[in-house]
Amino acid sequence: MKRADGCAVPGRLGRARRRLGFDRNTLRRRVDRVQWTVAIVLVTIFLAVGPLIATLVAGGVYSDGVRTERAEKQARQQVVATVLGPGEVSGSDQYVHQTVQARWQVAGEPRTGSIPAWSGAKAGDTRRIWVNDRGDPTLRPRPHSRTVADTAYTAIGVLLATGLPPLVLYGLVRHRCDRYRYARWAAEWAEISTRRIP
Repeated sequence: MKRADGCAVPGRLGRARRRLGFDRNTLRRRVDRVQWTVAIVLVTIFLAVGPLIATLVAGGVYSDGVRTERAEKQARQQVVATVLGPGEVSGSDQYVHQTVQARWQVAGEPRTGSIPAWSGAKAGDTRRIWVNDRGDPTLRPRPHSRTVADTAYTAIGVLLATGLPPLVLYGLVRHRCDRYRYARWAAEWAEISTRRIP
């Protein structure tokens, strides 16, 4: 499609090319082209390096998480604990931590100790708990969802960390280019104002 003067009407690609500074606009100064060249170089470096570093670091976090999952599943087991009676109450008014005395068996040997209480717990009630290789109560093994979440958070954090230096560098370049641009404009306006109009 052409305008009345015979020039082609720019489409979306043409407008994007013009915004990025890849056109032959005679009004565009050299400092504008330098600024956009630096921006394109920094974006290219980030796209080449950022995902690679994020993949390597996140891959290590994922591998460590999977190893921890397997180790905890091997070292921990579930047993049935029977409540013997009330335990201790600790904490503040807002955060009360209550336990009950319970008995369970590990490899045929009876064990007793304190486990977290639950609503309505009374003597004779049973609950499945996790114990470690020594038979002491512990947390459940690490779930795979936590490994995936840690991996995702790490990848996002690494991408942000690798993107920050190029962004700061571009900000400094743009600030310097703006100062040069404004100085040139001021000089040209001063030259125009001193000319005599015939």
